[in-house]
Amino acid sequence: MPNSVVYSAQAPAPIGPYSQAIQAGNTLYVSGQIALDSQTGQLVGNGDVAQETHQVMRNLQAVLEAAGLTLRDVVKCSIFVKDLGNFSVINDIYGSYFTADYAPARETVEVSRLPKDVQVEISCIAVK
Repeated sequence: MPNSVVYSAQAPAPIGPYSQAIQAGNTLYVSGQIALDSQTGQLVGNGDVAQETHQVMRNLQAVLEAAGLTLRDVVKCSIFVKDLGNFSVINDIYGSYFTADYAPARETVEVSRLPKDVQVEISCIAVK
């Protein structure tokens, strides 16, 4: 079964040579999402990590939905943050999108810089 590109107009278009997601068999690999509004192409939140995190999660949901999946199908997330001092805010918002009975595996890593100087970027892997 060949890999296929997954695209959602409800999530921001890629800003480089990559796809929003790749479906490989039953597994979906979703590229890192940042707080871009899909309609305007503009960043959301003006540096407010809470607003950014909600937008990132909405973008992830849109890509998952384009593949016929939901957050419940997510098995792994990678969270990249500019400042781990914002971890509790990001963690609380991230946690509001999952419940304990199906929270995916994940890691959270502080990085020196993210695309467009956002505060948070999240990627995920989901399985049908």
